[in-house]
Amino acid sequence: MSESKYGKYVVTDLIVPEEKKKIAADYAKYATRILWMDENVVAGAFHMNTAWYMREATTLEDKPHVHDDDEIIGFFGSDPANPHDLGGEIEMWIEDEKQVITKSALLFVPAGMKHCPLILKRVDRPIFHFTTVPGGRYIKDEDK
Repeated sequence: MSESKYGKYVVTDLIVPEEKKKIAADYAKYATRILWMDENVVAGAFHMNTAWYMREATTLEDKPHVHDDDEIIGFFGSDPANPHDLGGEIEMWIEDEKQVITKSALLFVPAGMKHCPLILKRVDRPIFHFTTVPGGRYIKDEDK
């Protein structure tokens, strides 16, 4: 972005954290990451990840995990004439309960709540996906 006074707060290029670079080839098998934001990209920022899900797959979020912070997870269909139609089917586990998502959705996951696996059962057209965690980085604990 420009060298203006506040240009540092505008992120238009994907800056992937080192730990995510290690899984980039596997992630690309089903998704296209758009942008990533956290404290390493912009000082003081909280975490946000955005991507297009492109094909069905068992995602890399294949094990239950928890965070020390709340999380909001979003899934949006890409048909502007019918924005509530997800254009696919997602299986998302919250605690030990399977959620089947076929409409655009926002999920609130309180801190400490076990969630995942996340499985893309069907992707008829691209599904926009994001996660946001108010902590400065995306940190998960798969041991809880």
